[in-house]
Amino acid sequence: MKKIFIDCFKKDIILFLIALIFIFSSSQSSLIAAEISGPEVKIYENEIYVTTSITFDDKFLEEIKNGIKKELVFHIDLFRVWEMWPDEFIAGKSFTRTIKVDPVKTEFIATSNDGTSQVRKRFKSFESMLQWALNFENIKLANIKDIENGVYFVRVTAESKIRKLPPVLGYFMFFVSENSFKIKKESKYFTAGSLK
Repeated sequence: MKKIFIDCFKKDIILFLIALIFIFSSSQSSLIAAEISGPEVKIYENEIYVTTSITFDDKFLEEIKNGIKKELVFHIDLFRVWEMWPDEFIAGKSFTRTIKVDPVKTEFIATSNDGTSQVRKRFKSFESMLQWALNFENIKLANIKDIENGVYFVRVTAESKIRKLPPVLGYFMFFVSENSFKIKKESKYFTAGSLK
């Protein structure tokens, strides 16, 4: 009798875990549609500058308008291309942008943190806040005198974390992604650097 009870209990646990996997995988399949524009690379006065931006679908924007705070992490990285080896990371910058709307007060607040400084701004409109938070213009990435002559590209990565799972579920649901989305886009190859 005990064995039958234990077997039924095991089956219930397995069915429960399968249901959780299905629920989380279906929610992961309906992830936010985001798109990176660019990245455009410009070399001016021996400096490599990058311009890029990101756009989101209406569902993501509606969540922000309804007061759900979003934290977005952007990585803008320079890589050197090698034919027989993996691409080599040369330099990079990371930005954490937080977007928050208070629908009751009609406040639009965004912060930007690049690891050395933090900027907090209030905006008069939702669109002006998005314009500031989701666009990166002329980000100085590296000096071409400091890198060897070669072929390079810039990779832009944008990610947003989902709300944290309760600690107990987090231990058992290690296979569920912590990102609401994570997208990457690379620039065209370009030649830069100095002969050493």
